[in-house]
Amino acid sequence: MDIPSGENPIAQTIAQTFIEGFDKHYRLFRESSVQAKMRFETGNWLAVQRAVRERIAFYDERVNETVKFLQGQFAADKIDTNTWQLAKLLYIGLLINHKQPELAETFFNSVFCKIMHRTYFHNDFIFVRPGVSTDFIESDPPAYRSYYPNKRGLHQVIRDILSDFDWQCSFENLERDVERIIRAIVLQMGGKLVAAEANFQLQVLHSAFYRNKAAYIVGKAINGDYEYPFVVPVLHDPHGRLCIDAILLDPAQIRTLFSLSRAYFMTDIEVPSTYVKFLSSLMPHKPEAELYTMLGLAKQGKTMFYRDLIHHLQHSQDEFIVAPGIRGLVMAVFTLPSFPYVFKVIKDVFAPPKEVDHATVKAKYLLVKQHDRVGRMADTLEFSDVALPKARFSRELIEELRRECPALLEEDESDIVIKHVYIERRMKPLNLYLDSADEERRENAVMEYGHAIKELAYANIFPGDMLFKNFGVTRFGRVVFYDYDEIEYMTDCNFRRIPEAPNPEAEMSGEPWYSVARTDVFPEEFGTFLLGNPETRRVFMKHHADLLEPEFWQQTRQKILDGFVPDFFPYPEEVRFCNLVPEAGMPELKAEATESA
Repeated sequence: MDIPSGENPIAQTIAQTFIEGFDKHYRLFRESSVQAKMRFETGNWLAVQRAVRERIAFYDERVNETVKFLQGQFAADKIDTNTWQLAKLLYIGLLINHKQPELAETFFNSVFCKIMHRTYFHNDFIFVRPGVSTDFIESDPPAYRSYYPNKRGLHQVIRDILSDFDWQCSFENLERDVERIIRAIVLQMGGKLVAAEANFQLQVLHSAFYRNKAAYIVGKAINGDYEYPFVVPVLHDPHGRLCIDAILLDPAQIRTLFSLSRAYFMTDIEVPSTYVKFLSSLMPHKPEAELYTMLGLAKQGKTMFYRDLIHHLQHSQDEFIVAPGIRGLVMAVFTLPSFPYVFKVIKDVFAPPKEVDHATVKAKYLLVKQHDRVGRMADTLEFSDVALPKARFSRELIEELRRECPALLEEDESDIVIKHVYIERRMKPLNLYLDSADEERRENAVMEYGHAIKELAYANIFPGDMLFKNFGVTRFGRVVFYDYDEIEYMTDCNFRRIPEAPNPEAEMSGEPWYSVARTDVFPEEFGTFLLGNPETRRVFMKHHADLLEPEFWQQTRQKILDGFVPDFFPYPEEVRFCNLVPEAGMPELKAEATESA
């Protein structure tokens, strides 16, 4: 890029407007995150849910404000290219000592891309590549605190860690919880976690991670060349006092905690890159894009995902293909076999019996993003004007896209541009999984399917279309829902039992003998279209027969209306301290480790 020369007051004003818009956004974002501590302390769980929904809207509100100002002041879409290039250079100068430069660059991209045509979407005008390094940015206070058990003893260090979060409510039994933590460490790790070397330390992120009804302490133990991640969930007991529920030491459990099928965390971060770097050391195989997203910084997650996609396309040769499975009525779905995601494009016209429109589908996907997904709904990345190399599309896929969604396609000689697309983690459709599963895996999958429906119901989500093809199986065997065009809030549904037929003729008729409103749901009918396979039906009826009765749905709906907020534990039930058998006389962890060493 040639650097424009000379003073340009419009470029200077544009750069200043961009940075002021971003700084306002991040100030409001942090304020909401800071208040998460107070909401946790007071146990105001309904306010927690409301804050999650509201915070997601902050970014787009600030982007739209900035676009409106620039259009009103300068007719920004008519500004010459030299001015835009200079504005970007001046903006980079404003980020030199910024605490969130990577987020500010993404904000610049978001505003610019709303103003200018996609032909300008390259590094001369937007941040296709980062312009400012996030290495060595310091925060105040530091991102993590360090503790040295060999100086103060492990019991006292654990007390120090808990007290440093300064929660304004007391622990039910702090000494018991400290002993439980130490016992769990010894039982799971033996003597390998701690040895007598003087460099043994615990590093704990400064802010707790708040989600649903829990706070999570995130850290790692460092002993020489070895690092051991850990997460400590903190809950309220029935009387509003704090208690430690578990300590997670298994990296797989920690990755699950940060799964995109769950709601985003709230945590107060001055320098996001420091937290992402720390979390990457705990979960080295999890993409940084997903870590930014789980911190509530979804736009930055999108930016990094797109960079990863472009990089992958440059270093791979396979074609985009139609995704395996039964074709949907609402979405055209395709994938790149070497890349673990699927791309979903809304069709121009929906075949019967679908009665939704494009606006409704988009509203459903937004609902899911704003909702606590309780580990049972896939998160989606929403993109506009995505240009992909035409040569990488299979002939079958191009023909399907042209046939099913031509209004959302633009083509030129080299690219196919998709005007609107959802991207989510690829899973194996449950129907295909069941077709090839052995008896044990089939039983586990059907059990998981029922658990997924129940947990969604507890979270005030009725899936609507519960066919197996709308659920996927993750690589860890968890069943997750991913087709949202028919979801409804449980509280908006009326769960009914089918009335008794007035006579045999009515019962044999193809038409119902009772009135049916749009919000009426008849659980007795579920088995007819779900449980055609005898073995699947046997397992389902063994574990989840209550899903075919209206009473389950009616009682769950009433609890939600009464304001009950259920607990969802993103870790195995067996690691919870309430399920552990007390062991008397457990030695000090330091002594145990010394003997093992």
